[in-house]
Amino acid sequence: MSATPPDADGTGERLSGKGEVGMRLNQVLPPDMATGRGKHGEKSDLVVHDDELGALGHMAFELRARLSTIGNHASQTTASAAGEMSSDGLDAGSALRELHDAWGTKLATVKEACAHISNHLDYSRAQHRSDDRKIATNMRNAKGEAMTVSRIYNYIK
Repeated sequence: MSATPPDADGTGERLSGKGEVGMRLNQVLPPDMATGRGKHGEKSDLVVHDDELGALGHMAFELRARLSTIGNHASQTTASAAGEMSSDGLDAGSALRELHDAWGTKLATVKEACAHISNHLDYSRAQHRSDDRKIATNMRNAKGEAMTVSRIYNYIK
């Protein structure tokens, strides 16, 4: 018998999983992960290309559109069947209605997440583009002269 108390369905599965996550969170990270450095002491850095952001944002946008179209294709039929079963005195009618409502809630949540991802990536692309323009046009040397991209590159080399 398990020492984990049962949850609502009597399995204790959720609570034991929660304990495992807590154990992982309390572990010491390997040196390359704890310092933000890659293998062999190289500094890790996030690199995302503009075309990748655009493609991911577009995929999220398309998924949301597809879910809006096909995600509820059986909604009316399911609601009608639930109503008929309930009027015939079958408990399955209320269960089907509950399932129908839960599906609608979950579908709306996934669609909202897709919209959020798409909007966030669109904003990120625009903001990065704006930041790059600002850096290129506003960066000045010690004398106050505008720095061209090639001069900035020479300083970085």
